[in-house]
Amino acid sequence: MSALAQFPITQRWPARHPDRIQLYTLGTPNGRKVSVALEELGLAYEAHKVSFETNDQFTAEFLSLNPNNKIPAILDPNGPEGTPLTLFESGAILIYLAEKTGKLLPETANARYECLQWLMWQMGGLGPMFGQLGHFHKYAADKVSDPYPRDRYLGETKRLLGVLERRLEGRAHIMGEDYTIADIAIFPWVQTLRESYGAGEITGLDALPNVNRWLNACLARPASVRGMAQPG
Repeated sequence: MSALAQFPITQRWPARHPDRIQLYTLGTPNGRKVSVALEELGLAYEAHKVSFETNDQFTAEFLSLNPNNKIPAILDPNGPEGTPLTLFESGAILIYLAEKTGKLLPETANARYECLQWLMWQMGGLGPMFGQLGHFHKYAADKVSDPYPRDRYLGETKRLLGVLERRLEGRAHIMGEDYTIADIAIFPWVQTLRESYGAGEITGLDALPNVNRWLNACLARPASVRGMAQPG
């Protein structure tokens, strides 16, 4: 019997390849972080679409894996000490995958923590602020007459983009020459801001040379192209 059979989520999303990492995701910035990382690391995985249109994230099977009912989440049949491991929260998953393979995280302690601080910066600031701006600028533009919510998140998004622009001055990537999970965490959100939210002009993103150079380079990576297309 497969080691995954004990997990209820596999009843709703059966594993065709139970020896591979099972990824439960959707084509959002947070979901794309993990599929891009899996592609960069060359790890075998199987992607399952968690459809928001049918409220898959609220089903008992999905909640058994992630009680916070958010994507992405993973089930690794070959976790630490050879036992299966389940994880939710994209940042935690990125750290786990990097440590599992010994890649995409700096080796020295100082650089490692510097990289992790930028990962946390994305999770605690850039992602939530960009997402709120996208909501009020695009999805709720005809529902909220008060300009305050949009203007608040617009101002914070501009500030965060300025931080990113300065960080990338003279650097190919967030950590310099090396591409890391910090880049993977951040670039899908910047891409979404520019393309899905159509907010490149109002945020000043279009006029930031360092950010756009870096973003285009990240998007051009073969692993990004494959990962951004998941879950298909």
